[in-house]
Amino acid sequence: MAGPLDGVRILDMSTVGMGPMATQMLGDMGADVIKVEPPAGDVFRHVTPQRHAGMSHAHLNLNRNKRSVVLDAKTPRGLEALLELIAGADVFVSNMRAPALRRLGLDHETLAPRFPRLIHCVCYGYSERGPYAGRPAIDDTIQAASGLAWLQGAGGAEPPRYVNSVVADKTVALYVSNAIACALYARERTGTGQSIEVPMFECMVAFLAPEHLAGRSFVPAEGEAGYARLLNDYRRPFATRDGYLSVVPYTDAQWRRFFALAGDPGMADDPRYCTARDRSRHFPELYRYVEDTLRTRTTAQWLAALETADIPFAPVHSFDDLLADPHLAALGFWRECEHPTEGRLRQAGIPVHFGATPGDVRRHAPGLGEHTEEVLGGRTWSTPR
Repeated sequence: MAGPLDGVRILDMSTVGMGPMATQMLGDMGADVIKVEPPAGDVFRHVTPQRHAGMSHAHLNLNRNKRSVVLDAKTPRGLEALLELIAGADVFVSNMRAPALRRLGLDHETLAPRFPRLIHCVCYGYSERGPYAGRPAIDDTIQAASGLAWLQGAGGAEPPRYVNSVVADKTVALYVSNAIACALYARERTGTGQSIEVPMFECMVAFLAPEHLAGRSFVPAEGEAGYARLLNDYRRPFATRDGYLSVVPYTDAQWRRFFALAGDPGMADDPRYCTARDRSRHFPELYRYVEDTLRTRTTAQWLAALETADIPFAPVHSFDDLLADPHLAALGFWRECEHPTEGRLRQAGIPVHFGATPGDVRRHAPGLGEHTEEVLGGRTWSTPR
């Protein structure tokens, strides 16, 4: 069966992580994604590990279900070809900064009169509506600017640190894909396209604010910023006799059951721990208690006891562990495929399940310019909806 975005054509002129991840998700849902690359290719093609030049692991994991076209939009011929592609597209996505788009005549204001049904989505560091407009940005700088690095440093108690993932790129990719899906729905109702601006800085601040605005949510303030449960020194996987576990009793009932497992059922009646409101004032000592308790049994003993007690828990997995995880295996989550140039590959599958219009993997991650002749020479596209 066709995916939910079957028939939608997306012209993807984004690079690195954020835009490519967003458009891959849309491609997984059935959209026809044409990746437009400069002659040197997307910079993420060239990181390691890789088997062949220009076909890095990152490229392979961010660009399936796409066709690759090489053109230089800075040349008259390249720009002309790009405009022909835009004419056949439902959505144009770019992470070029706004001044560069304007110089090329690829901004929404220039394109909208010619292509009124076009959805024009730009994703970059900072909104053009504020004083940071045009400032360069990558994942690390956005982690710093948004407060995430400060939070990773326990809200200022320790030196700031980055999350060991391009978490800003990937989080904002979700905003990008969601915004495009919403705009496509709006176009079905109105008949016209629109511009979308998805700035990383503002998206990450909004992403972090729900719990970490904390006392600053109130005017006047009812306390400091930063959610105490997440910033206490003892929030970490806990050591058992022979390994590590994440254990997080959360509700009143779960804490009562945990105190009983620990052999201290009377602690459930301690006024410091009776309710969520009480516990929220004593997270460090509670988590220290959990840490001390978990040291008394093996990981296997705790896994059995916690599952029976219906208390949230998880073993600490490495990626090698995940490759053999029985739950993921039962779902067929890890998919292996034969790439025409890169050989046997393993990739994460599509985690979202649609009952009637499931997504699927129809194309391998393309070689640089693999589809240039097909797309630009053969004119394979049909008239857009």
